[in-house]
Amino acid sequence: MIADEESLAEVIAAFAAGTGPVAVDAERASGYRYGQRAYLVQLRREGAGTALVDPVACPDLSGLGEALSGVEWVLHAATQDLPCLREIGMVPSRLFDTELAGRLAGFPRVGLGAMVEGVLGFVLEKGHSAVDWSTRPLPEPWLRYAALDVELLVDLRDALEKELDRQGKLEWAHQEFDAIASAPPPEPRKDPWRRTSGMHKVRRRRQMAVVRELWQSRDRIAQRRDISPGKVLGDAAIVEAALALPANVHALSALNGFGHRMGRRQLEQWQAAVDRAKALPESELPQPGQSVSGPPPPRAWAEKDPAAAARLSAARTAVSALAESLNMPQENLITPDTVRRVCWEPPSTPDAESVAASLAGYGARRWQVEQVTPVLVASLAATAP
Repeated sequence: MIADEESLAEVIAAFAAGTGPVAVDAERASGYRYGQRAYLVQLRREGAGTALVDPVACPDLSGLGEALSGVEWVLHAATQDLPCLREIGMVPSRLFDTELAGRLAGFPRVGLGAMVEGVLGFVLEKGHSAVDWSTRPLPEPWLRYAALDVELLVDLRDALEKELDRQGKLEWAHQEFDAIASAPPPEPRKDPWRRTSGMHKVRRRRQMAVVRELWQSRDRIAQRRDISPGKVLGDAAIVEAALALPANVHALSALNGFGHRMGRRQLEQWQAAVDRAKALPESELPQPGQSVSGPPPPRAWAEKDPAAAARLSAARTAVSALAESLNMPQENLITPDTVRRVCWEPPSTPDAESVAASLAGYGARRWQVEQVTPVLVASLAATAP
Protein backbone atom coordinates (compact mmCIF):
# COMPACT_ATOMS: atom_id res chain seq x y z
CA MET A 1 0.00 0.00 0.00
CA ILE A 2 1.26 3.50 -0.89
CA ALA A 3 1.51 5.33 2.42
CA ASP A 4 4.29 7.95 2.08
CA GLU A 5 5.05 10.91 -0.18
CA GLU A 6 8.04 9.28 -1.89
CA SER A 7 6.07 6.20 -2.96
CA LEU A 8 3.18 8.44 -4.00
CA ALA A 9 5.47 10.48 -6.26
CA GLU A 10 6.55 7.25 -7.99
CA VAL A 11 2.91 6.23 -8.50
CA ILE A 12 2.04 9.66 -9.91
CA ALA A 13 4.91 9.42 -12.41
CA ALA A 14 3.97 5.86 -13.41
CA PHE A 15 0.28 6.65 -13.92
CA ALA A 16 1.05 9.86 -15.84
CA ALA A 17 3.20 7.76 -18.21
CA GLY A 18 0.55 5.03 -18.59
CA THR A 19 -1.77 4.71 -21.58
CA GLY A 20 -5.53 4.53 -22.08
CA PRO A 21 -8.27 4.94 -19.46
CA VAL A 22 -7.57 4.61 -15.72
CA ALA A 23 -9.73 2.39 -13.51
CA VAL A 24 -10.51 4.08 -10.18
CA ASP A 25 -12.29 2.87 -7.03
CA ALA A 26 -12.48 4.04 -3.42
CA GLU A 27 -13.33 2.26 -0.18
CA ARG A 28 -15.15 4.06 2.63
CA ALA A 29 -15.95 2.94 6.19
CA SER A 30 -19.71 3.51 6.17
CA GLY A 31 -21.30 2.11 9.30
CA TYR A 32 -18.03 2.41 11.22
CA ARG A 33 -16.80 6.01 10.88
CA TYR A 34 -18.41 9.44 10.76
CA GLY A 35 -18.87 10.82 7.25
CA GLN A 36 -18.01 9.33 3.87
CA ARG A 37 -14.26 9.90 3.55
CA ALA A 38 -12.10 7.54 1.50
CA TYR A 39 -9.85 5.11 3.39
CA LEU A 40 -8.36 3.43 0.32
CA VAL A 41 -8.05 4.46 -3.33
CA GLN A 42 -7.39 1.81 -5.97
CA LEU A 43 -6.12 2.62 -9.46
CA ARG A 44 -5.10 0.59 -12.49
CA ARG A 45 -3.80 1.75 -15.87
CA GLU A 46 -2.11 0.10 -18.81
CA GLY A 47 1.64 0.57 -18.46
CA ALA A 48 1.39 1.52 -14.78
CA GLY A 49 -0.14 -1.57 -13.18
CA THR A 50 -2.24 -1.39 -10.01
CA ALA A 51 -1.72 0.98 -7.07
CA LEU A 52 -3.45 0.99 -3.68
CA VAL A 53 -3.09 4.41 -2.05
CA ASP A 54 -3.72 5.18 1.63
CA PRO A 55 -5.49 8.58 1.77
CA VAL A 56 -5.09 8.64 5.58
CA ALA A 57 -1.28 8.71 5.26
CA CYS A 58 -1.45 10.74 2.00
CA PRO A 59 -4.50 13.01 2.44
CA ASP A 60 -3.72 15.27 -0.55
CA LEU A 61 -3.95 13.34 -3.81
CA SER A 62 -4.40 16.41 -6.00
CA GLY A 63 -1.03 15.68 -7.65
CA LEU A 64 -2.36 12.29 -8.72
CA GLY A 65 -5.61 13.91 -9.86
CA GLU A 66 -3.67 16.44 -11.97
CA ALA A 67 -1.50 13.70 -13.49
CA LEU A 68 -4.69 12.02 -14.70
CA SER A 69 -6.35 15.24 -15.93
CA GLY A 70 -7.86 14.73 -19.36
CA VAL A 71 -7.65 10.93 -18.99
CA GLU A 72 -10.93 9.00 -18.98
CA TRP A 73 -11.61 7.58 -15.50
CA VAL A 74 -13.53 4.30 -15.35
CA LEU A 75 -15.62 3.94 -12.19
CA HIS A 76 -18.45 1.65 -11.13
CA ALA A 77 -21.37 3.67 -9.68
CA ALA A 78 -19.38 6.90 -10.02
CA THR A 79 -21.73 9.13 -8.00
CA GLN A 80 -20.99 7.04 -4.87
CA ASP A 81 -17.22 7.55 -5.06
CA LEU A 82 -16.86 11.02 -6.57
CA PRO A 83 -17.67 12.98 -3.34
CA CYS A 84 -14.97 11.23 -1.30
CA LEU A 85 -12.48 11.43 -4.19
CA ARG A 86 -13.19 15.16 -4.55
CA GLU A 87 -12.32 15.65 -0.85
CA ILE A 88 -8.77 14.38 -1.47
CA GLY A 89 -8.22 16.34 -4.68
CA MET A 90 -9.20 13.77 -7.32
CA VAL A 91 -11.76 15.10 -9.79
CA PRO A 92 -12.16 13.57 -13.27
CA SER A 93 -12.80 15.72 -16.33
CA ARG A 94 -14.02 12.65 -18.30
CA LEU A 95 -15.46 9.39 -17.01
CA PHE A 96 -17.10 6.11 -17.97
CA ASP A 97 -19.49 4.63 -15.39
CA THR A 98 -19.77 0.87 -15.86
CA GLU A 99 -22.83 0.56 -13.59
CA LEU A 100 -24.75 3.25 -15.46
CA ALA A 101 -23.63 1.76 -18.77
CA GLY A 102 -25.09 -1.57 -17.64
CA ARG A 103 -28.41 0.10 -16.79
CA LEU A 104 -28.62 1.84 -20.16
CA ALA A 105 -27.75 -1.43 -21.92
CA GLY A 106 -30.56 -3.24 -20.09
CA PHE A 107 -28.59 -5.59 -17.85
CA PRO A 108 -30.87 -6.95 -15.10
CA ARG A 109 -28.09 -6.98 -12.45
CA VAL A 110 -25.57 -4.14 -12.44
CA GLY A 111 -23.43 -4.82 -9.36
CA LEU A 112 -19.74 -5.07 -10.25
CA GLY A 113 -19.50 -8.80 -9.52
CA ALA A 114 -22.61 -9.62 -11.57
CA MET A 115 -21.44 -7.44 -14.48
CA VAL A 116 -17.93 -8.91 -14.56
CA GLU A 117 -19.36 -12.43 -14.47
CA GLY A 118 -22.13 -11.75 -17.02
CA VAL A 119 -20.03 -9.76 -19.49
CA LEU A 120 -16.47 -11.08 -19.08
CA GLY A 121 -17.07 -14.53 -17.58
CA PHE A 122 -14.88 -14.02 -14.48
CA VAL A 123 -16.03 -14.47 -10.88
CA LEU A 124 -14.67 -11.80 -8.52
CA GLU A 125 -13.58 -12.79 -5.01
CA LYS A 126 -16.29 -11.79 -2.54
CA GLY A 127 -16.45 -11.29 1.19
CA HIS A 128 -14.85 -7.99 2.22
CA SER A 129 -17.24 -5.34 0.86
CA ALA A 130 -18.66 -4.39 4.29
CA VAL A 131 -15.45 -4.45 6.35
CA ASP A 132 -14.06 -1.48 8.29
CA TRP A 133 -11.64 0.03 5.75
CA SER A 134 -10.34 2.48 8.38
CA THR A 135 -8.54 -0.50 9.99
CA ARG A 136 -4.74 -0.14 9.97
CA PRO A 137 -2.82 -2.08 8.89
CA LEU A 138 -5.24 -3.43 6.31
CA PRO A 139 -5.04 -7.25 6.12
CA GLU A 140 -3.54 -8.75 2.96
CA PRO A 141 -6.80 -10.50 1.88
CA TRP A 142 -8.64 -7.16 2.05
CA LEU A 143 -5.99 -5.49 -0.12
CA ARG A 144 -6.21 -8.28 -2.67
CA TYR A 145 -10.01 -7.96 -2.72
CA ALA A 146 -9.68 -4.17 -3.22
CA ALA A 147 -7.18 -4.59 -6.05
CA LEU A 148 -9.56 -6.96 -7.85
CA ASP A 149 -12.18 -4.18 -7.97
CA VAL A 150 -10.07 -2.35 -10.58
CA GLU A 151 -8.44 -5.38 -12.19
CA LEU A 152 -11.06 -5.80 -14.92
CA LEU A 153 -12.83 -2.41 -14.95
CA VAL A 154 -11.23 -1.24 -18.22
CA ASP A 155 -12.00 -4.60 -19.89
CA LEU A 156 -15.60 -4.26 -18.68
CA ARG A 157 -15.72 -0.69 -19.99
CA ASP A 158 -14.54 -1.80 -23.45
CA ALA A 159 -17.12 -4.60 -23.64
CA LEU A 160 -19.94 -2.29 -22.51
CA GLU A 161 -18.91 0.39 -25.00
CA LYS A 162 -19.29 -2.17 -27.81
CA GLU A 163 -22.68 -3.30 -26.49
CA LEU A 164 -23.98 0.27 -26.14
CA ASP A 165 -22.76 1.04 -29.66
CA ARG A 166 -24.52 -2.08 -30.96
CA GLN A 167 -27.78 -0.92 -29.33
CA GLY A 168 -27.39 2.65 -30.65
CA LYS A 169 -27.07 4.02 -27.10
CA LEU A 170 -23.39 4.99 -26.92
CA GLU A 171 -24.02 8.70 -27.49
CA TRP A 172 -26.72 8.60 -24.79
CA ALA A 173 -24.19 7.10 -22.37
CA HIS A 174 -21.63 9.79 -23.20
CA GLN A 175 -24.19 12.50 -22.42
CA GLU A 176 -24.92 10.82 -19.07
CA PHE A 177 -21.23 10.52 -18.20
CA ASP A 178 -20.59 14.16 -19.14
CA ALA A 179 -23.48 15.23 -16.90
CA ILE A 180 -21.99 13.34 -13.93
CA ALA A 181 -18.47 14.71 -14.53
CA SER A 182 -19.68 18.31 -14.83
CA ALA A 183 -22.22 18.24 -11.97
CA PRO A 184 -21.38 20.58 -9.07
CA PRO A 185 -21.05 19.11 -5.56
CA PRO A 186 -24.51 18.57 -4.03
CA GLU A 187 -25.85 21.22 -1.68
CA PRO A 188 -25.87 20.23 2.02
CA ARG A 189 -29.19 18.63 2.88
CA LYS A 190 -31.65 20.94 4.65
CA ASP A 191 -32.95 19.56 7.97
CA PRO A 192 -31.16 16.18 7.67
CA TRP A 193 -32.79 15.05 10.94
CA ARG A 194 -36.08 14.71 9.05
CA ARG A 195 -34.63 11.65 7.30
CA THR A 196 -34.48 9.70 10.58
CA SER A 197 -35.77 6.20 9.86
CA GLY A 198 -39.30 5.81 11.27
CA MET A 199 -39.97 9.56 11.12
CA HIS A 200 -43.38 8.91 9.54
CA LYS A 201 -44.65 7.81 12.99
CA VAL A 202 -43.83 11.23 14.49
CA ARG A 203 -46.85 13.50 14.00
CA ARG A 204 -46.75 16.23 16.65
CA ARG A 205 -44.43 19.22 16.46
CA ARG A 206 -43.17 18.76 20.03
CA GLN A 207 -42.21 15.18 19.19
CA MET A 208 -40.46 16.41 16.03
CA ALA A 209 -38.45 18.79 18.23
CA VAL A 210 -37.30 15.80 20.31
CA VAL A 211 -36.14 14.00 17.15
CA ARG A 212 -34.25 17.12 16.07
CA GLU A 213 -32.53 17.60 19.46
CA LEU A 214 -31.56 13.93 19.80
CA TRP A 215 -30.37 13.74 16.18
CA GLN A 216 -28.22 16.87 16.54
CA SER A 217 -26.76 15.70 19.87
CA ARG A 218 -25.97 12.30 18.36
CA ASP A 219 -24.35 13.93 15.33
CA ARG A 220 -22.05 16.11 17.47
CA ILE A 221 -20.96 13.08 19.52
CA ALA A 222 -20.44 10.92 16.40
CA GLN A 223 -18.38 13.64 14.72
CA ARG A 224 -16.24 14.19 17.82
CA ARG A 225 -15.59 10.47 18.27
CA ASP A 226 -15.36 9.78 14.49
CA ILE A 227 -17.80 6.90 14.57
CA SER A 228 -20.97 6.18 12.64
CA PRO A 229 -23.99 7.98 14.21
CA GLY A 230 -25.89 4.67 14.28
CA LYS A 231 -23.27 3.28 16.67
CA VAL A 232 -23.92 6.18 19.08
CA LEU A 233 -27.73 5.88 19.12
CA GLY A 234 -30.06 4.11 16.72
CA ASP A 235 -32.79 5.87 14.73
CA ALA A 236 -35.39 3.57 16.31
CA ALA A 237 -34.37 4.77 19.80
CA ILE A 238 -34.65 8.42 18.73
CA VAL A 239 -38.18 7.87 17.41
CA GLU A 240 -39.13 5.86 20.51
CA ALA A 241 -38.06 8.73 22.80
CA ALA A 242 -39.88 11.29 20.63
CA LEU A 243 -43.15 9.34 20.83
CA ALA A 244 -42.86 8.67 24.57
CA LEU A 245 -41.61 12.13 25.69
CA PRO A 246 -40.05 10.58 28.85
CA ALA A 247 -40.26 12.73 31.99
CA ASN A 248 -36.92 11.63 33.47
CA VAL A 249 -33.89 9.35 33.08
CA HIS A 250 -35.73 6.45 34.72
CA ALA A 251 -38.55 6.64 32.15
CA LEU A 252 -36.01 7.01 29.33
CA SER A 253 -34.06 3.93 30.43
CA ALA A 254 -37.22 1.81 30.08
CA LEU A 255 -37.45 2.57 26.34
CA ASN A 256 -36.03 0.32 23.60
CA GLY A 257 -32.54 1.45 22.63
CA PHE A 258 -31.80 3.03 26.02
CA GLY A 259 -31.49 -0.22 27.93
CA HIS A 260 -29.21 -1.67 30.59
CA ARG A 261 -25.99 -1.31 28.57
CA MET A 262 -26.24 2.48 28.60
CA GLY A 263 -24.47 4.27 31.46
CA ARG A 264 -26.11 6.87 33.68
CA ARG A 265 -24.08 9.69 32.12
CA GLN A 266 -25.15 8.76 28.62
CA LEU A 267 -28.79 8.52 29.67
CA GLU A 268 -28.55 11.95 31.27
CA GLN A 269 -27.22 13.55 28.08
CA TRP A 270 -30.06 12.05 26.01
CA GLN A 271 -32.64 13.10 28.63
CA ALA A 272 -31.17 16.62 28.56
CA ALA A 273 -31.82 16.72 24.78
CA VAL A 274 -35.41 15.57 25.35
CA ASP A 275 -35.87 18.22 28.05
CA ARG A 276 -34.51 20.96 25.77
CA ALA A 277 -37.08 20.03 23.14
CA LYS A 278 -39.88 19.93 25.73
CA ALA A 279 -38.94 23.41 26.95
CA LEU A 280 -38.98 25.10 23.54
CA PRO A 281 -41.66 27.76 22.98
CA GLU A 282 -44.30 26.93 20.34
CA SER A 283 -42.74 29.42 17.92
CA GLU A 284 -39.47 27.44 17.82
CA LEU A 285 -40.99 24.01 17.17
CA PRO A 286 -40.32 22.54 13.72
CA GLN A 287 -43.11 22.73 11.17
CA PRO A 288 -44.58 19.42 9.97
CA GLY A 289 -43.24 18.29 6.61
CA GLN A 290 -40.42 19.80 4.66
CA SER A 291 -41.00 22.84 2.56
CA VAL A 292 -40.36 21.31 -0.82
CA SER A 293 -40.43 23.06 -4.13
CA GLY A 294 -42.46 21.48 -6.87
CA PRO A 295 -45.61 19.38 -6.92
CA PRO A 296 -47.23 17.67 -3.91
CA PRO A 297 -46.94 13.89 -3.40
CA PRO A 298 -48.80 12.07 -6.24
CA ARG A 299 -51.21 10.39 -3.79
CA ALA A 300 -52.71 13.84 -3.08
CA TRP A 301 -53.22 14.75 -6.75
CA ALA A 302 -56.63 13.13 -7.24
CA GLU A 303 -58.08 15.37 -4.54
CA LYS A 304 -56.12 18.57 -5.23
CA ASP A 305 -56.18 18.49 -9.05
CA PRO A 306 -57.97 15.57 -10.76
CA ALA A 307 -56.91 16.77 -14.22
CA ALA A 308 -53.24 16.70 -13.20
CA ALA A 309 -53.74 13.21 -11.74
CA ALA A 310 -55.13 12.04 -15.09
CA ARG A 311 -52.16 13.59 -16.93
CA LEU A 312 -49.69 11.88 -14.60
CA SER A 313 -51.37 8.49 -14.94
CA ALA A 314 -51.28 8.68 -18.75
CA ALA A 315 -47.69 9.97 -18.79
CA ARG A 316 -46.43 7.26 -16.42
CA THR A 317 -47.99 4.54 -18.55
CA ALA A 318 -46.49 5.97 -21.75
CA VAL A 319 -43.01 6.50 -20.27
CA SER A 320 -43.03 3.00 -18.77
CA ALA A 321 -43.90 1.49 -22.16
CA LEU A 322 -41.15 3.49 -23.85
CA ALA A 323 -38.56 2.43 -21.26
CA GLU A 324 -39.56 -1.20 -21.77
CA SER A 325 -39.20 -0.87 -25.55
CA LEU A 326 -35.73 0.67 -25.07
CA ASN A 327 -34.80 -2.08 -22.57
CA MET A 328 -33.74 0.19 -19.72
CA PRO A 329 -35.04 1.18 -16.26
CA GLN A 330 -37.66 3.91 -16.38
CA GLU A 331 -35.71 6.17 -13.99
CA ASN A 332 -32.73 6.15 -16.37
CA LEU A 333 -34.93 7.14 -19.30
CA ILE A 334 -36.29 10.13 -17.35
CA THR A 335 -36.53 10.81 -13.62
CA PRO A 336 -40.01 10.32 -12.11
CA ASP A 337 -39.68 13.79 -10.52
CA THR A 338 -39.28 15.41 -13.96
CA VAL A 339 -42.42 13.66 -15.26
CA ARG A 340 -44.35 14.79 -12.16
CA ARG A 341 -43.27 18.42 -12.60
CA VAL A 342 -44.25 18.54 -16.28
CA CYS A 343 -47.65 16.96 -15.52
CA TRP A 344 -48.36 19.21 -12.52
CA GLU A 345 -47.62 22.43 -14.44
CA PRO A 346 -47.71 21.58 -18.16
CA PRO A 347 -46.89 24.26 -20.75
CA SER A 348 -49.92 26.35 -21.74
CA THR A 349 -49.59 24.95 -25.26
CA PRO A 350 -48.16 21.46 -24.73
CA ASP A 351 -46.54 21.02 -28.14
CA ALA A 352 -43.20 19.36 -28.88
CA GLU A 353 -41.20 22.58 -28.57
CA SER A 354 -42.61 23.67 -25.20
CA VAL A 355 -42.50 20.17 -23.65
CA ALA A 356 -38.90 19.74 -24.81
CA ALA A 357 -38.02 23.11 -23.25
CA SER A 358 -39.69 22.06 -19.97
CA LEU A 359 -37.76 18.78 -19.85
CA ALA A 360 -34.45 20.52 -20.58
CA GLY A 361 -35.25 23.12 -17.90
CA TYR A 362 -35.58 20.32 -15.34
CA GLY A 363 -32.14 18.97 -16.28
CA ALA A 364 -33.02 16.23 -18.78
CA ARG A 365 -30.19 15.38 -21.17
CA ARG A 366 -30.58 15.95 -24.91
CA TRP A 367 -31.15 12.24 -25.67
CA GLN A 368 -33.81 12.03 -22.95
CA VAL A 369 -35.61 15.08 -24.35
CA GLU A 370 -35.59 13.55 -27.84
CA GLN A 371 -36.95 10.19 -26.64
CA VAL A 372 -39.52 11.36 -24.07
CA THR A 373 -40.99 14.50 -25.67
CA PRO A 374 -43.22 12.68 -28.22
CA VAL A 375 -44.83 10.37 -25.62
CA LEU A 376 -45.40 13.23 -23.16
CA VAL A 377 -46.95 15.43 -25.85
CA ALA A 378 -49.29 12.55 -26.77
CA SER A 379 -50.19 11.95 -23.09
CA LEU A 380 -50.91 15.61 -22.43
CA ALA A 381 -53.02 15.86 -25.61
CA ALA A 382 -54.99 12.74 -24.71
CA THR A 383 -55.91 14.12 -21.28
CA ALA A 384 -56.52 17.74 -22.33
CA PRO A 385 -59.97 19.11 -21.32
